[in-house]
Amino acid sequence: MASPRILFLYAAAAAAFCACLPAPVSAIRKGIGLAEPILCRRTVQGRHLISDDNGYVCSALSVDPWSRCCPRTGARFSCQGCNLDLQCCNSYEYCVSCCLDPSRTNEGDVQKLKVAKSVTAGTYTDIFDFCMGRCRHSSASVVHENAYVSDFHHCFMMQQNSSGSTESNCGSRDCGSRLAGINVLLGRQGESCNSVCGVKGQSCVPSKLSELNKCEILQKYMRCKSGCFPSLGPDQPAEVVDEAPRNLNPGACLYMQMDERLTCDGSHQHTRRLCPCA
Repeated sequence: MASPRILFLYAAAAAAFCACLPAPVSAIRKGIGLAEPILCRRTVQGRHLISDDNGYVCSALSVDPWSRCCPRTGARFSCQGCNLDLQCCNSYEYCVSCCLDPSRTNEGDVQKLKVAKSVTAGTYTDIFDFCMGRCRHSSASVVHENAYVSDFHHCFMMQQNSSGSTESNCGSRDCGSRLAGINVLLGRQGESCNSVCGVKGQSCVPSKLSELNKCEILQKYMRCKSGCFPSLGPDQPAEVVDEAPRNLNPGACLYMQMDERLTCDGSHQHTRRLCPCA
């Protein structure tokens, strides 16, 4: 049997050993842990270029595999290859990047807009969602199903609001007086205004096309159920028919951005023109 002295030494050694151990953790401290990873949304349309939701454009091979973001080495909100007067670009990715610039696109205005296609009815969730959608090809940039009005066929201009307001200050009475003696006719799908007026024994009046080239006038004569957009097609002002391919934005009304390009003989197989006849 161990002597009391030996037992005392064992007890002292055990107490000293326990004193060296760290105190037990009584609670988990908050606010300490791994930072949540930052993940970017990005475009998927192009083979070679990517635009992320931070406004950077890069090659698909240089995307960070963990964050899915572009390197922040190039220009942010780059408008390379864009015509800023038209708000259109020759590249989808640079169109998205340019569109994301807060000085060009207001997030508050974007969230009030309705998504044009009925299959995705609702509002845009954010600017990136809007820019990705607007920069894709639409009837506003297509002359025929496989041809574009210019190299700048990715456009991010803002859709006109549902009240039909435009950049013009044309009031209803003013427009009415300017159209005095004009028979405003809605053509059939694929018809030019020369043909529309000719059927009635009348002629298209080119000088009056600009009076019809406004959202408030288009919405007076057409449904414009998918919104009213600026365009560059020779068939404007017009409405895209419901049977048009989805990428042409069925149900949308289109007005020409530049009045000097309006013509009576333009037509498109998927639109119906609004024509001034006399």
